Amino acid sequence: MKRLITLLFLSSGILWVPSNSQADDDFYGILEKRPEGKVGTWVIGGREGQVTEKTKLEEDDGPLVAGVCVEVDYEGGLVEDIESEEPNQCRK
Repeated sequence: MKRLITLLFLSSGILWVPSNSQADDDFYGILEKRPEGKVGTWVIGGREGQVTEKTKLEEDDGPLVAGVCVEVDYEGGLVEDIESEEPNQCRK
């Protein structure tokens, strides 16, 4: 049981964590799903990530709702910023 708990804990910590070569990276994707509030699991471009109170949300190019293009910024493997973007950013 202890092994299972450890495995679950470790696997939950690797969601949305890029490889070491991409620890500080950005990507563009379509916002597919988000919680009602800010904190929780977001799905962007097929990737799941945990957003916390420390994650900055920017809606300069429109509201962060399902179907919009967003940019996700990582810092040290954590989601630091999610920003709405022009649709053409996701069509590259």
